[in-house]
Amino acid sequence: MDAVFLAVADPTRRALLERLRSGGPLSVTDLSAGLAITRQAVTKHLDTLIATGLVRVRREGRERLHELDAVPLKAVEDWLEPYARAWDVHIEALRRHLGEDTP
Repeated sequence: MDAVFLAVADPTRRALLERLRSGGPLSVTDLSAGLAITRQAVTKHLDTLIATGLVRVRREGRERLHELDAVPLKAVEDWLEPYARAWDVHIEALRRHLGEDTP
């Protein structure tokens, strides 16, 4: 889980994950489009994401296509869940204090 946290701590890697989530599978060329870094830098970031299991690679002809594998994020979600519940309790208490209806 530490490796996943470190991988998603970088804004460029988060941007790559978002691109893969919304439009994958994608080649390095597609992933690099519009980013202010080189294709080589994108490849290095992808290597980190592949090492953590967040990205899978498959060959299609001459291209290597990258796709998101969100399974490693499940451990992070499980770890964060008690904190989210605690915030829900605090927000509900604040709503009651302010006299607001709950959604």
